[in-house]
Amino acid sequence: MQKKPSLTSPKVAICLCTYNGQNYLNEQLQSIAIQSYANWEVWASDDGSVDSTVEILQACKQQWSEARLCITSGPRQGFATNFLALVCNPDINTEYYAYADQDDIWEVDKLQRAIDYLCTVDPDTPALYCSRTRLIDAKNNEIGFSPCFQKPPCFANALMQNMGGGNTMVFNKAARSLLCEAGANIDVVTHDWWGYIAISGCGGKVFYDHYPSLRYRQHANNAVGMNANWSARFVRIRLAWQGQFRTWNDKNIDALHRLRERLTPENRAILDQFSTSRKRWLLPRLIGFKRAGLYRQTFLGNLGLIFFILLNKI
Repeated sequence: MQKKPSLTSPKVAICLCTYNGQNYLNEQLQSIAIQSYANWEVWASDDGSVDSTVEILQACKQQWSEARLCITSGPRQGFATNFLALVCNPDINTEYYAYADQDDIWEVDKLQRAIDYLCTVDPDTPALYCSRTRLIDAKNNEIGFSPCFQKPPCFANALMQNMGGGNTMVFNKAARSLLCEAGANIDVVTHDWWGYIAISGCGGKVFYDHYPSLRYRQHANNAVGMNANWSARFVRIRLAWQGQFRTWNDKNIDALHRLRERLTPENRAILDQFSTSRKRWLLPRLIGFKRAGLYRQTFLGNLGLIFFILLNKI
């Protein structure tokens, strides 16, 4: 049973991207329907599903109401492009925006916790909420938690990693405007990492909630899964060794040129120090990275960062 939205509470546009999600989509939609924060609307962008995903969405639309769910067609260029195209859709105009994956289960207070934080921020300041997650398997059995990060979110961290999964992210209109200014066609690794980089870099506020706001389903068809176990760590090490992390940084640096004038002077200096140091030989490279203040969230992550800086793989 859906709760009736308050006429005074700000509205949240839930940006839900789908692709062949018939196995889990109903559970995700149900978890949205019972949110304690009731003033929301879902914009679903389907990226060319060939299963019953669209039929599930259409049935849900009939059950909810025309105003609650809008179904659109995605650009069919992968999940990151689909999310960015959706959040930059000019037809969507609300005070707050949330990313939603098709296969998770939201805790009932997910939106409420996010809005409680975002309402404390000046609406002219870009602001992003993200959180820890509870991990579940394909059958909704609990299998653990994502890491509980302790270091503060900031641009120097964002350049090195994304600390908040997109499925947990909720952000305000000012943050959304930044993403629109950069454009939906921007070539970035993932939509959520890009959001953390852009919002923190342009003087926005980022809040990481230690409370797990959703049940993050791990299954064989995840577009992106949790990378906290040792198997996933070895995959990341192999990719970094092969130069993948350096390629990702190339993309992020190029993307930031679109927002260069919006970066704070401090963060512009960090970006320039980072960009220049990557092209130098060992000693100036180490000094440059140190001056830039770049870091990851964990001790092992920072050890790996130093190792790959030495090898010029960053």
